[in-house]
Amino acid sequence: MADKRLFDQLNVQILAISADTTFSQKMFAQSMELNYPLLSDHPDLTTIQQFDVLKHVGEAKRPVARGSYFLIDKDGIVRGKWMGRGPGKVFPSEVILKVAREIQN
Repeated sequence: MADKRLFDQLNVQILAISADTTFSQKMFAQSMELNYPLLSDHPDLTTIQQFDVLKHVGEAKRPVARGSYFLIDKDGIVRGKWMGRGPGKVFPSEVILKVAREIQN
């Protein structure tokens, strides 16, 4: 899990988005004790599709967002995109923090 304090020091807002309903997200956030907002792209998946992270899983081909990380500056420009390392694997924050520091300099 990201150390939110390190991102806060750089004035970086952490948000998460998924194809899940807001109820599912609320339960997930509580179970993981997340301290940042989760946004739902359910049911239309517009944002997930625009960021090209939509995938379908299982026999039912359920739509989900691939684990991905985007660094977007205050002007809305995507400054970095990192794809997750698979289900349940956390991407190291240090890589994203390094780019965030470079943007501020």
